[in-house]
Amino acid sequence: MPRTLAPSRPRRRILADITPLKSSPDFRRLWVGSTISRLGQAMTALAISLQVYAITGSSFSVGLVGLFSLVPLVSFGLYGGAIADTVDRRTLGLYSSLGLAALSIALAAAAVLDYHRVWLLYGVVALQSACGALNGPARSAMIPRLLPAEQLPAANALNSAAMTFGMMIGPALGGIIVGWWGYQAAYLIDAVTFCAALYAMWRLPSMRPERGDGSPGEPGKPGKPGKPGRASVIDGLRFLGTRPNIRMNFFSDLAAMVLAQPKALFPAIAVLWYDGDAKTVGLLVTAPAVGALLGGLLSGWQGRIRRHGLAILLSVAAWGLAIAAFGLTRNLWLGLFFLALAGCADSVSMVFRSTMMQAATPDDMRGRLQGVFIVVVAGGPRLGDFLAGTTADLFSPAVAITGGGLGCVLVLGLLAARWRAFARYDARSPQP
Repeated sequence: MPRTLAPSRPRRRILADITPLKSSPDFRRLWVGSTISRLGQAMTALAISLQVYAITGSSFSVGLVGLFSLVPLVSFGLYGGAIADTVDRRTLGLYSSLGLAALSIALAAAAVLDYHRVWLLYGVVALQSACGALNGPARSAMIPRLLPAEQLPAANALNSAAMTFGMMIGPALGGIIVGWWGYQAAYLIDAVTFCAALYAMWRLPSMRPERGDGSPGEPGKPGKPGKPGRASVIDGLRFLGTRPNIRMNFFSDLAAMVLAQPKALFPAIAVLWYDGDAKTVGLLVTAPAVGALLGGLLSGWQGRIRRHGLAILLSVAAWGLAIAAFGLTRNLWLGLFFLALAGCADSVSMVFRSTMMQAATPDDMRGRLQGVFIVVVAGGPRLGDFLAGTTADLFSPAVAITGGGLGCVLVLGLLAARWRAFARYDARSPQP
């Protein structure tokens, strides 16, 4: 008798799950467009810093670029989320992308005309940040409407890998292009890369926020017509205040970014610990990004995880412990390993945090919650830089880094004990 073959088991994924790219043409276009445009934006960010320094010769002036970027990002992040809960998100994403492309064209025109004014660069940076704060909540709130819930972890892992890739490769390309062809070339390339994002937004269906019962929309289908009126930022914050799982989501990220953020100390420890120079600082900055990219590329297992709250707690704890271990080592390559491990843990945390926020939040609140998320992501690391620098001056860099990593784990444990239901959060029945 012929032998009967046992049914084959599904192959366990290790590499990133690309099912969202295959199943949804809209998501595929959006992902490709965002990936390409992020490269251009990273090139422009480096070119602006180089141009500010060329004009002023002042590192302080270059530092002000970050300030002009941060303030609009925080303020418009909240209101951008409210707008995304009021208007057609496709339209908002399209016009904000057009604004970003127009600003890159303006930078290129100024460079071609040899009009080098630092105030112009600061103004463009602020406007770019405002447009990005409008674009981000709208784009993020679209994803649960394009894909079924079980594909959200894979989609967020793909977005994380694309973002990290842009952060790593974009500045390097920007430096080469500015060196060969000047600032205007980098700005023009950035403007051209927005064509992919604009095309992706243009091809999307209408995506007005759903009203009424707040149930998640079907993939690719527009929501129910909304009631007239403006979505309130205060209502979004009140919603957050009454939803312990979403609130704990933000608290866990703040514990990691505020208490265990060593980046501001890299220049000092490159010299004090490793007897290095600017190249050593570059390695320290790059290591977490490499780990995050590997975390995104090896994310196939994440789609099988249902206890997203527990996954967030474990990955944030892994971040804190890896940072603490980095503070104890004086071997450069071992230190880079721990930083890469921290970056990988951070990418895992980000995937599950984003998925929880998208799945457990009603559609008419997703924009505002994404706006709060932007504020946390933008403000948390900067508070962490301040805390780490202050602690290092008062004590030592080792105390700041190792103490911060252990403090992150301690605070996370206290938060988990206070809101125990967070660890039991099940993606099959998402509760905010």
